[in-house]
Amino acid sequence: MLTLHRAERAGTLAAALADVLSEPLPDAFVPEIVSVPARGVERWLTQRLSSVLGAPDGDGIAANIEFPSPARLVARTISEVDGIDPDDDPWSHSRVLWTALSVIDDCRTEPWAAVLSKHLGSGSDDHRVGRRWSTAAHIAELFRAYGSQRPQMLRDWRAGRFTDGLGQELDDDLTWQPRIWSLVRERIGSPSPAERLPDTCSTLRSEPNAVDLPSRLSVFGPTRLTADQLDILHALAHHRDVHIWIPHPSPSMWSTLADVPAATRRRDDVTALAVEHPLLASLSRDVRELQATIGSIADHTVHHEGPGPTRTLLGTIQSDIAGDEVPSHATTVGDPALADGTVQIHACHGPARQVEVLRESLLHLFADDPTLEPRDVLVMCPDVETYAPLIRANFGQATLVHPGHRLRVRLADRGLRRTNPVLDVVATVLDFSEGRVTASELLDFAASGPVRQKFSFTDDDLERLREWVATSGARWGLTVRQRESFGLNNFRQNTFKSALDRILLGVAADESGNDYLDLALPLDDVDSNDI
Repeated sequence: MLTLHRAERAGTLAAALADVLSEPLPDAFVPEIVSVPARGVERWLTQRLSSVLGAPDGDGIAANIEFPSPARLVARTISEVDGIDPDDDPWSHSRVLWTALSVIDDCRTEPWAAVLSKHLGSGSDDHRVGRRWSTAAHIAELFRAYGSQRPQMLRDWRAGRFTDGLGQELDDDLTWQPRIWSLVRERIGSPSPAERLPDTCSTLRSEPNAVDLPSRLSVFGPTRLTADQLDILHALAHHRDVHIWIPHPSPSMWSTLADVPAATRRRDDVTALAVEHPLLASLSRDVRELQATIGSIADHTVHHEGPGPTRTLLGTIQSDIAGDEVPSHATTVGDPALADGTVQIHACHGPARQVEVLRESLLHLFADDPTLEPRDVLVMCPDVETYAPLIRANFGQATLVHPGHRLRVRLADRGLRRTNPVLDVVATVLDFSEGRVTASELLDFAASGPVRQKFSFTDDDLERLREWVATSGARWGLTVRQRESFGLNNFRQNTFKSALDRILLGVAADESGNDYLDLALPLDDVDSNDI
């Protein structure tokens, strides 16, 4: 059975999830499956569950729980049912990319591929030919998204019908996509995941033991679920208890939209006009779409009541949203009685100052409320990579004297390139293959931790490299190969190869006589011990 749980607060959902998990599975050694959309949600949920599970006094433990993402959970299910290892799947993104690249090369001169031909140009001398790989990567990603969001469209393409998956024909300027997909499908020679999806769901319904999953699954806090994920979860619910937990801000909005049919196209979605509160109309599109999609397949819906709103400015706003009411007069014109600090706006002149003000505000909150702990605080920002170094500098530096430096923080949802220096080096090398490779980029690469450690670069060595780059005239391009796409393939001056020639010649000669060797002038003041 598929049960949809909703509440206005995530904490209420976490408490209800803990009640479900407190009932052990038939086999105590089988791990629970709680799918979460991000690692940050996993850490927060683990903390909340550990305060409930295992002990009645709030000091328990959360163990033997797996937290895969919805995409990974569905991919695991499909892999076990179809018997195809994800690493060997011919429809994996990397393999589809290279197949699409070969198809593009073979058919871009066809009349029906005029859109591709115009984008990629014609002939090896055209600067647009360098777009081949990025174009193939984009097409491969499109096909992956189509298979997840509109699997019926790909099944129609396989049947020779160039539709949008909803019964309407594609526009003429889009018909090259099903032709490219058909050629890719022909070269791969095996059904795509979208084609296999109906049989996979049928197997899950008829053979519950076809997949090694426990009898109870949970999906906590999804912001959206794709069509194939919903189909798989619905099929799993035929023999298992599947619980989906979504934070929903307004019971009133849920009731209003309960009988509104789901729109097949976003441009046809008029649910924003059915709600009264301006924040619900402008910011709740994802949750409205989630209600329409999951609500149509859920066997049972449960609303978990949370604590009532308090008589504060924040509580008043929450009450208005929950009741889908036009903001009250007090919150729109300002009631002095509600100026209690529960909602604050700080005007700061930049990210660095924002983090400083955040630190001071948190210290005041901890001082005013002894029961408040750092683990109860969640800080959200629009670009975590921009704020990460600033947060590191203002928090968690126990050796410094400011009280804020004793506050420990954890940064979630950071990119792998930021958390894994070796992976960042590999990705940078790949970027060099299709970039200009400027002097600043190469010097930053040499100064990165893994490269410095590998080649034992000291600070003096890096400074010497900077001097050589400046005096040798290196500007951009390892060789003339990086300049071909800019029409400068016959101009090798100011490349790093020409700079290296000057440095090596400088060991045997100097530039005092201005004697060129071929096109290279020896660089002065280069000692053999420097090489």
